[in-house]
Amino acid sequence: MRLRYAFWEIITMNDDKNKKSIQDKLANIKYNCDSKSHLILDQEKCKNCKEKTCTFICPANVYEYNEQLDEITVVYENCLECGACKLVCEKKSIEWHWPKASCGVVFKNS
Repeated sequence: MRLRYAFWEIITMNDDKNKKSIQDKLANIKYNCDSKSHLILDQEKCKNCKEKTCTFICPANVYEYNEQLDEITVVYENCLECGACKLVCEKKSIEWHWPKASCGVVFKNS
């Protein structure tokens, strides 16, 4: 338990001059966008979902619930390809595929 806590202390340490928000960090990530989404939602299943977990679990804010249209919009171009959305979707309404070759997020030193 202590090891896990110590690790968390290390990864969350920031001095004030280098402290950046998640939005600042995401703005520096490069993407090679495909013209077709690799994330496909079954909107009918999404309408029956009470929690809309995908809208807050995604670190890149790919999913946003539009109350007026009663649907979730997907900004697949921002996807970090972590797969968290698919894992937590209680209705199993997310069809998630890897982006086609040479498309998607470009991580540093990859």
